[in-house]
Amino acid sequence: MCRNIHTLFNFEPPASDQEAHEAALQYVRKISGFTKPSKANEAAFERAVAAVTAATQALVGDLVTAAPPKLREVEAAKARERSSRRFGTAS
Repeated sequence: MCRNIHTLFNFEPPASDQEAHEAALQYVRKISGFTKPSKANEAAFERAVAAVTAATQALVGDLVTAAPPKLREVEAAKARERSSRRFGTAS
């Protein structure tokens, strides 16, 4: 999976529409091989991004859990710590 696609479920505050769109854009870029599609493929690319965004929002909206929501700041700090240990850099 693309490193830029992050978990969107069970966070406080909930994932925004923009976050769902960004994840969809990364997914479509990855599977199409295009960072920016040609004019001939632009409409198909944008339709795919819209469809994946809608599917992402539906999935995240339909999922249920008994676990308490994770706090974005806490999870970001954990990710920075993992990165620091992995790459030996301070962020």
